[in-house]
Parts: sequence; C-alpha cells; structure tokens
Amino acid sequence: MGRARAAAVERGPKPRHLQRMATYEFRWPPRQRRVIDMTPDGEFREPPGVPLSSRVLGIAILVAAIAGAVAVAALALYVALALIPVAIAAGVVAYLAYRYRLWRSRRSFGGPRDLSRP
Repeated sequence: MGRARAAAVERGPKPRHLQRMATYEFRWPPRQRRVIDMTPDGEFREPPGVPLSSRVLGIAILVAAIAGAVAVAALALYVALALIPVAIAAGVVAYLAYRYRLWRSRRSFGGPRDLSRP
C-alpha cells in the first residue's frame, strides 16, 4: 500500500481542460485550405459563379436601399415645403410689428421719425 501511494504522489497532474485550451492554437477567422483545381492540360479551372439566388438577393437589397433613400428625400422635401408658409407668415408678422413700432414712434414724438436712423 505504501508503494501505490508513493507512485500516485510521483505521477504528474492529469491533463485539465484549461491546459488543453492553453495549447490549442486559436485562429480567427478560421483559415480554409485552398485547393488548386487544374485540368489535365495544366490550366486552372474557373471558380464556380455566384448562384442566381444570391444575385437576385443583391439586386433586391440594392432596390430597397434606393427606395429608402427616395422616401427619405421625399419626406425632407415635404417638410421643407410645409415650412414655406410658416416662414412667410413669420415675415409678415415681423413686418407688421416693425410698422407698428414706426407708427407708435411717430405718434409719441410728434414727427416723422425712422427707427432705422438715429
């Protein structure tokens, strides 16, 4: 029994999960092995083309992006055109306020006086 106990003490540690992780070589992105595909004549073969479904999906995404951009532009134009009457009304109110102040200044000082001149 003493010999079994001594042998157990002398053995190295069992492989643990963390030790295996430390020795594992992690690469991101995972590398793919390249295959050189040649014909018997010694020429390279062309890689397979893009599938039709992928091309259709790409065109659909492009059309959706263009439609979204047009919608945003239309909304911006609508807001800009809706603000034109508001700007005109603000200008009319400012002009009427200026004319009212001129009228009040003429009345209080007894003569034609322009506020733009001192």
